Amino acid sequence: MATKADALLSTYREKRDFARTSEPSGTLAGAAGSGLAFVVQKHDATRLHYDFRVEWEGVLKSWAVTRGPSLDPADKRLAVRTEDHPLDYGDFEGTIPKGAYGGGTVMLWDRGTWEPHGDAEAGLAAGNLKMVLHGERMTGRWALIRMKPRAKEKRENWLLIKEKDEIADPDRDILATDCSVKTGRPMAAIAEGDEEWTRATIPPSAKDKARSAPKAEPKSKTRSAKAKTAGASTQPPAFRPLQLATLVSEAPAGPGWLHEMKYDGYRVEIAVGGGRTRLFTRTGLDWTDRFAALLPAVAALRCDSALIDGEVVAFDGDGKTDFSELQKRLKDGGDLACLCFDILALDGTDLAMEPLHKRKVILKALLDGQDGKKGESLLLYSDHVRGNGPAMVEQIRQAGLEGIVSKKADAPYRSGRGKDWLKTKCTRRQEFVIGGFSPSAKKGRAFSSILVGVREGGELRYRGRVGSGFDDDTLRVLKEKFSLMAGKASPFSDLPAAIARTSRFLEPTLVAEVDFAEMTADGHVRHGVFKGLREDKPPADIVDEATGLVEDDVEPKPSKPRNASAAEAAPRRAATASKEVVAGITVTHPERTVFDASTVTKLDLARYYEAVAPRMLAHLSGRPLSLVRCPSGTQRKCFFQK
Repeated sequence: MATKADALLSTYREKRDFARTSEPSGTLAGAAGSGLAFVVQKHDATRLHYDFRVEWEGVLKSWAVTRGPSLDPADKRLAVRTEDHPLDYGDFEGTIPKGAYGGGTVMLWDRGTWEPHGDAEAGLAAGNLKMVLHGERMTGRWALIRMKPRAKEKRENWLLIKEKDEIADPDRDILATDCSVKTGRPMAAIAEGDEEWTRATIPPSAKDKARSAPKAEPKSKTRSAKAKTAGASTQPPAFRPLQLATLVSEAPAGPGWLHEMKYDGYRVEIAVGGGRTRLFTRTGLDWTDRFAALLPAVAALRCDSALIDGEVVAFDGDGKTDFSELQKRLKDGGDLACLCFDILALDGTDLAMEPLHKRKVILKALLDGQDGKKGESLLLYSDHVRGNGPAMVEQIRQAGLEGIVSKKADAPYRSGRGKDWLKTKCTRRQEFVIGGFSPSAKKGRAFSSILVGVREGGELRYRGRVGSGFDDDTLRVLKEKFSLMAGKASPFSDLPAAIARTSRFLEPTLVAEVDFAEMTADGHVRHGVFKGLREDKPPADIVDEATGLVEDDVEPKPSKPRNASAAEAAPRRAATASKEVVAGITVTHPERTVFDASTVTKLDLARYYEAVAPRMLAHLSGRPLSLVRCPSGTQRKCFFQK
């Protein structure tokens, strides 16, 4: 069945002879990602230009930027709208035969993800598309503005403009970096090659190899460097969107879960292959240069290629991971380490569909087999405890550590957030978007506190002020950034007027990590302490973590009753698990008792609210609502939500 993307790609296909060109035809879906993709391909065709492409409606919306992008907001670059391209074109680098449409050399000059600033569909239609880019070279706020059409003009002329933010820099030539983000090659080397576009697939034999991988011993330490690279990939594996954990208030207790410590650092994906290494952030940004201290340790791994999931950390004097210390060491230099907790691929074998407990065996064998003296590597294995999650949480809490991550032992690796990974926090820490600051009355101090918030329903909701945790260096750095981010109006939808009158507002593009004592009744942080900027997390992803809580069905259910009493209880559970619908909404666990020392069930309460709704909603409609949520009843843990 033809899709909307097929219709949008009709012009693209009409212009190409796929018997001659190695370009993708668009018959295959693009790779799943954690965000909307964007790419820039330097294209030496009839004339040299840069093809700027953003993912929308299942295709890559495309513009030919004749002089390439500029970091100077005053330098508006012509961008001619071209036909939509298939998503799998975003990985194309190579040559298009001369005589074919667009014949010439193509370099993958930049790639990453993008966020629409506002309604993208309306922006495209109106000729005013604003966005935030998270690329390896192009970052921050950009805009595509359509020029007024001239009479009988056949093409759409737009302007690619760098908007004013902390990234804008009239003195920096972003085009000076002229090599591929995919292979590191210049145009001349790509032109001399014989690359053809291919889609990566996993042969059946690789799956068989994966099943037997845990039994394999680490490769012999006596093999030569030549043998080590024989048959290896010519480049590191591509970035794969990471698996993320869902926040819960209580850790699962059963034996089907592996519990690991939650670390206070930067998530990293290590891609090694062909004698090269790339280190990606959680959003796919290439931070190889920033994490360069880890490169010798990665080079010591005894493998041809690998894709490893972990966390870059810095240890304080007590041996605890410390995010503030990590930021200082990244800036000034210092010891880093990477705690590795998963492996997605090894020596050409995709391991993602293997159960976690097998993947960890493979990972440990790889790390134990590193070249060099044992115990000196910066790549450390993140160990785990099987079962007894609540007991581990209590030990972590007593030690003053951040929390744990609980993972289903038999689950494959699934990109994105789900219920296979659950995180339980022992401290109150969260990311917030910075939307302004309160000026300081002290001479020489840049500000007294920052104003922070979270995204909710397309709005930035105010969550309070943070006034501690800023040393002199941090104040200086933030002052410089704030000077480039000044905004005229409050970005918050609900900022109290008394605070607004004395505040200075900023474009909400920075993310802060904050420790705090508690949330007040009106949803504001209390005793907040600034821990650092999160450059690896886009502002659009910053929401109240409480909204992601999952309390029901987090424990794997046994396939059969363990004893007679369990067998007798099974029919009762099945009967009470039948669907109950109230006001069009299915009530899960309708039999659950809600209030302590009471027989009122969840279903009883739902029916009560249905009965009083006509009177109650008249007073609640259009007003902020504060809830005390007790997913397992008032006798268990509850949490506040506004």
